[in-house]
Amino acid sequence: MSEYSHGEIEKKWQGFWERNGTYHVSNQSDKPKYYVLDMFPYPSGAGLHVGHPLGYIASDIYSRYKRLKGFNVLHPMGFDSFGLPAEQYAIQTGQHPAITTEQNISRYIEQLKNLGLSYDWSREVRTSDPGYYKWTQWIFGELFNSWYNNDSDKAEPIETLTQKFSESGNKRVNAPADEDTPQFTAEEWNAFSEEEQYKITLKYRLTYVADATVNWCPGLGSVLSNDEVKDGVSERGGFPVIQKLMRQWMMRITAYSQRLLDGLDTVDWTDSLKEQQRNWIGRSVGALVKFQVWEEREEGRKEDGERNPYSVPPSSVPPSSVPPSSLFSPFIEVFTTRVDTIYGVTFMVIAPEHELVDQITTTEQRGAIDEYIAMTQKKSERDRMSDVKTVSGAFTGAFAINPFNGEKVPVYIADYVLAGYGTGAVMAVPSGDQRDWNFAKHFDLPIIPILDGQKDIETQADATKEGKYINSGIINGLTFHEANKVLIQYLEEKGIGKGKINYRLRDAVFSRQRYWGEPVPVFYKEDSTGTPVPYLMSESELPLNLPDVDKYLPTESGEPPLGRAQDWQHSSGNAYELSTMPGWAGSSWYWYRYMDPKNQSEFASQEAIGYWQNVDLYMGGTEHATGHLLYSRFWNKFLKDRGYVPQEEPFKKLINQGMIQGRSSFVYRVKSEDYNNPTFVSAGLRDQYEVSALHVDVNIVQNDVLDIEKFKATRADIGAGNATFILEDGKYVCGVEIEKMSKSKFNVVNPDDIVEKYGADTLRLYEMFLGPLEQAKPWNTHGIDGTYRFIRKLWRLFYNDAGQSVVKDIPAKPDELKILHKTIKKIEEDIENFSFNTGVSAFMVCVNELGSLKCHSITVLQELVILISPYAPHIAEELWAALGNAEGTVSSASFPKWEQQHVIDAIFEYPVQINGKVRISLPFPLDTPGDEIEKAVLANETVVKWMEGKPAKKVIVVPKRIVNVVI
Repeated sequence: MSEYSHGEIEKKWQGFWERNGTYHVSNQSDKPKYYVLDMFPYPSGAGLHVGHPLGYIASDIYSRYKRLKGFNVLHPMGFDSFGLPAEQYAIQTGQHPAITTEQNISRYIEQLKNLGLSYDWSREVRTSDPGYYKWTQWIFGELFNSWYNNDSDKAEPIETLTQKFSESGNKRVNAPADEDTPQFTAEEWNAFSEEEQYKITLKYRLTYVADATVNWCPGLGSVLSNDEVKDGVSERGGFPVIQKLMRQWMMRITAYSQRLLDGLDTVDWTDSLKEQQRNWIGRSVGALVKFQVWEEREEGRKEDGERNPYSVPPSSVPPSSVPPSSLFSPFIEVFTTRVDTIYGVTFMVIAPEHELVDQITTTEQRGAIDEYIAMTQKKSERDRMSDVKTVSGAFTGAFAINPFNGEKVPVYIADYVLAGYGTGAVMAVPSGDQRDWNFAKHFDLPIIPILDGQKDIETQADATKEGKYINSGIINGLTFHEANKVLIQYLEEKGIGKGKINYRLRDAVFSRQRYWGEPVPVFYKEDSTGTPVPYLMSESELPLNLPDVDKYLPTESGEPPLGRAQDWQHSSGNAYELSTMPGWAGSSWYWYRYMDPKNQSEFASQEAIGYWQNVDLYMGGTEHATGHLLYSRFWNKFLKDRGYVPQEEPFKKLINQGMIQGRSSFVYRVKSEDYNNPTFVSAGLRDQYEVSALHVDVNIVQNDVLDIEKFKATRADIGAGNATFILEDGKYVCGVEIEKMSKSKFNVVNPDDIVEKYGADTLRLYEMFLGPLEQAKPWNTHGIDGTYRFIRKLWRLFYNDAGQSVVKDIPAKPDELKILHKTIKKIEEDIENFSFNTGVSAFMVCVNELGSLKCHSITVLQELVILISPYAPHIAEELWAALGNAEGTVSSASFPKWEQQHVIDAIFEYPVQINGKVRISLPFPLDTPGDEIEKAVLANETVVKWMEGKPAKKVIVVPKRIVNVVI
């Protein structure tokens, strides 16, 4: 073969791999195991662009490398195939999402196979396959049938909980449960009816039904996750999103908060990603304090005790003279990390969604409160948390009583407090918190100094903990650490609070009002009061398949799309749950299914799990830090608790690949009143006109020069067909900008086009060559030519222009061995450090140097083929077979070993400094003694010239570093 024909060679070997199952892997091997996993993709209709394969190529190089190192490598691929885009397409066209998804998956598989990725396709999984989601439903059932025992610090079967109830009631049960869980004795439990007992257990289960504030999108008819909401609208379709209280299935992930934190210390992840999870979980040490709500029902209350001069309104009700309880509404509970500031509280803020808002709002304030709530509903939680500059709120008309000094403080609602975080209420201390200070200034509320170390609180808050307390009752004169102990002891003695560790993490909403998702395996039976109660389907009834519906929209009565299914009910005649599971359900355990994907009796056999254990290397984006990665860790820990898996953490090492950005091209349209006949001016001349920049398809731009005819034919939307073009040197030169790769920016490059023109091996090498794996880098098709030339140079080491092999069975020369072994050492180090870009550079240097030496030794070239096979597997397979090896066996060869004798240079070029300046470099054999080097340096003509006849005061020889002459 005279010319390197990438198309012919790559199709040949892709076909060979598929026919022979080259990358199929067994669950039994004498080799050590290694599990490499990519975050599996959602199969969108657009297919892959050149930015998507970056992580896939990197993980494939590492997988191939580990095989060469003697490991039994599991490297599978599948599809997270439930998703909103397919459902939206179904709504628009009527086509079942399963059809759309199948078409998209077929396209993805074709593109992935074209890249030469060494996946074991026999293990492919799809989350929308009933054979797969049967086990997602089964895991849901296991969660439903479990509770979390804080004493044993793990999940246990619900039967162990009911056993405790029957023996000693629930007073001593240390477990997360619903807030309204009643306390009962063993006698009372045993006297309850079976129905009553079952309903109590619902308050402890790890998946449960509750009212939750969610992102509701009326336009999509569904709840959205925070990640699916951008700037108050849905990421998909741009529909308005509001905050709404809805009955939802929840996952009690908060039970695992501390273990999720502790586990981060055991995994090899980036510090930045660990920090994201730590912040999301948000462990805080503080106190829970109860503030009772005051209702003005009597006039002329007596005031007992000294009144704080800073308080408003001017009335004080010390604990010793609290009026009858009939004058008070329920408590507002607050979690605070700064209980030491409690005497500085001058107002309280509760979330607009707080359950007490409606109850405590006065008639006079009802209109303002309703208006503010309506405004808040239009903001996502993320927007509310991030907007720290805007000060807004509304007074409820109610007051709360500070339990330490009896002061009445006004209660406001404000959108910066979220119902799901902490208790949904904050005690506001404006002298010590800037946001509270801003609020107090805006609403003209008092600001009380509480520490003698606080400074300038007239102009800003001071959160210091230094100094001693003032205006602070029982802690006056104490320091921070002294005060905390006194205050928490007081809270617990008086029954008005307690010391507490709190977490920012909230229980996860597990319901979506969509069609295209896993059905929840639950049906509802009415209890004795007529209230629907959820019951779990038995394992033998799984999977609960998605039913057919006439439309993929909510029903006319507002039920989710599953409400349209005809005769869809449990065998008992009871109604099924109509919501489906969220998008993260199927991806929270999928790595185990790859271990044993055809198993119909369990999600994976104990033998398979025992062999593969968990994922050794996980590759994916940072955008999943507080979603998929957190939920996966939660489910994995749960499965370990119940004895189904052996490992606490699912992913040992995680690498977040950077983004490949698009290199956008622009044309410049001269501003005019007639855009039907526009004028476009070349980039170099645009400063002479008033122009607007418009994106143009990068695929009709070559070396920044626009193909005008293709532009005219494809951009009728901007009048290109009738356009006039102002050129420079006869060409239309486009402007350039680096942006996110996106269809809307016309900068998407299809990998199929690159593979067709240059080959998959070239694309693989080029994507790695672009820059460090974990950093963002711009795509530039122009640069790929250099990588393609490298591939052809590699080919020329084996074949001459006539297509004849030039490889000879001759000993390698010392210089050739030196080049080879230095490259082996470099490539091994770079792959181990995931520095794939510098590895490609090393290959280029190696091939150039071997070409210069006209190296034809099979000893060198065969090792080089193995070495480059992880990066460029197709050309490696072709050359490996051409060297006389069995076809398709390069992947089972052994990775070359470098030898020390060949990587040490025999000669070292010593820089020679004279009074600190390098004047010459002189070569010496590495074993030359220092005194001989000194004599030779001082005798050198150039050195003598620069010494200008002066004697050398000192000559310092640093072996294999430098020679320094001081005159």
